[in-house]
Amino acid sequence: MIRLEHVCRNFTVGDQIVPALDDISLEIGKGEYVSVMGPSGSGKSTLLNLVGLLDRPSSGAYTFDGIDVTHLTDAAQALFRREKIGFVFQFFHLVPRLTAIENIALPMLLAGMPREERKERSGKLLHDLGLEARANHKPDQLSGGQRQRVAIARAAVMKPALLLADEPTGNLDRASGMEVVSLLEKLNGEGMTLVLVTHDPEIGRRAARCIRMLDGRLD
Repeated sequence: MIRLEHVCRNFTVGDQIVPALDDISLEIGKGEYVSVMGPSGSGKSTLLNLVGLLDRPSSGAYTFDGIDVTHLTDAAQALFRREKIGFVFQFFHLVPRLTAIENIALPMLLAGMPREERKERSGKLLHDLGLEARANHKPDQLSGGQRQRVAIARAAVMKPALLLADEPTGNLDRASGMEVVSLLEKLNGEGMTLVLVTHDPEIGRRAARCIRMLDGRLD
């Protein structure tokens, strides 16, 4: 499903070129559950951003489901991202003025999906998450664990092929964090490919495969 071939990503800092990813070649199959671990600054988030088409490699090639997405236009990448990839971040990134159900429905609204289908899908996800009573609450009225569950529902509502999670438990207590991981694993069990970045060895070991990074390279 995902194939990276000799991918490098360099950043310019002052007059120096700093390699964030250094000759990464990696394949991730459809439906896999992969964790990515390594110390801060090892390139984990850069790798996730590149796989999620939020960034482009400085060199190398990226193929997704047999399609070379390396040099797609920004508009084409945005469309591909919307249809194929879901994101879960450490800091939730919910829209403060929208309710839980409105946040979940937002990707469907942007995709032009009919109102009734948006309502049905959002309601089902809220029910599955046990958040029906919180449907009309705004993010500042939700606990951290509830906000992350809403963020996961928003990421999953378009039924993406790939779900990317960057430190999804980083701002949560242990119990809430494990609930979030279990929810992500449930989505993986339903067929979504899951790539999860974490500092937590216990969470990293839960994946079927653990990729370790150091200094921008696969360790």
